[in-house]
Amino acid sequence: MRKSILLLLALSVSCVTLTACEHHRTFGEKVRDTVDPPKGPIEKAGRSVDRTLGN
Repeated sequence: MRKSILLLLALSVSCVTLTACEHHRTFGEKVRDTVDPPKGPIEKAGRSVDRTLGN
């Protein structure tokens, strides 16, 4: 039980640090989001993480 709480706490801290980064989308990213918009919150979050990490 204690390990699962620590794991949840670690995941939430890491997610907060990723969302705290402010990223200004480039022209290409804006075009991609217009032509091929994310289909749901999971894909939107995935694109955000990719852009934050520079992939």
